[in-house]
Amino acid sequence: MDWLQALILGIIQGLTEYLPISSSGHLAIFSALFNIEGEENLTFTIAVHAATVLSTIFVLWKEIIQLFEGLFKFKWNNETQYITKLIVSMIPIAIVGLFFKDYVEEIFGSGLLIVGCMLLLTAALLSFSYYAKPRIKESITFKDALIIGLTQAIAVVPGLSRSGTTISTGLLLGIKKEKIAQFSFLMVIVPILGEALLDLMKGGFSPEKSGISTISLAVGFVAAFISGAIACKWMLNIVKKGKLIYFAYYCVIVGIIIIITHFIG
Repeated sequence: MDWLQALILGIIQGLTEYLPISSSGHLAIFSALFNIEGEENLTFTIAVHAATVLSTIFVLWKEIIQLFEGLFKFKWNNETQYITKLIVSMIPIAIVGLFFKDYVEEIFGSGLLIVGCMLLLTAALLSFSYYAKPRIKESITFKDALIIGLTQAIAVVPGLSRSGTTISTGLLLGIKKEKIAQFSFLMVIVPILGEALLDLMKGGFSPEKSGISTISLAVGFVAAFISGAIACKWMLNIVKKGKLIYFAYYCVIVGIIIIITHFIG
């Protein structure tokens, strides 16, 4: 992987982690185009995912500080309840990561056909949430948090957008647009860091074995951080304005192209 490929993949990861068009799916597509696989792909993926976590913290640092200030008052206040709901939402993805990680990795290696199909499913979810008119709730309940967490666990399948799935689910549950967008971005911080830690413990992050140069890795990391911060802010505004339907159109087009290419290629 040269620095230009790292730059492109870093930008793609940063943008698609927040935009509801599947970061895993797009990384799989462009990794296939660039013929990047194995240790090289895994090491780079760990690095750019860490970068996008930092971009989330960078954009939402005021909200995060406020939550921890409330938590350390050691009272059952709004902040403590919110953090508890975030923890509840992380339980399903933690189970998947701890007990089904090998199975998930097999899915990632099964080719681009599944990516195309899951992009179509992402488009369907975005469309349903756009046209549905549920009764609006004032706050996220613990039941909502668990349901959203379950959909996040399902969204480990490449091509099924994590942000698109969790935000669409929240909207269908009647959660206010600005609240579900923030909740969706905060709930992924710990799972991504946890996944990176598991990969580190297994030796998955190995720049020397992967053959990726330090410059390429650094370029990809910075590109993912900058594009991630931009996309995070952009997505928060998009959700507030209710414009997710346009991403459904995009997912349909890309999904159909991938499926057609698979069968005629």
